[in-house]
Amino acid sequence: MEARSLQDDPVLSRMQEEFPGHRIWRARRWDGRAGDWVATLLDPAAGVDLTVIRSDAEALRSALVSERQRAVPTNRAW
Repeated sequence: MEARSLQDDPVLSRMQEEFPGHRIWRARRWDGRAGDWVATLLDPAAGVDLTVIRSDAEALRSALVSERQRAVPTNRAW
């Protein structure tokens, strides 16, 4: 088991604050250690994909920035 709780992870806390439209969490590996970084969409205005999974925090952050941009409606003149 890990010495500290995932709730005490400062990177996880920062990402939760930066992306309030998603629930950010860490998956658990088969051996009980922290696994992939996961974001579950809570607010449709914050993204398109319902679940985003990446192997590290920076990759998840980058994916969520892209999600935020994809969610912005474009004004089309028909």
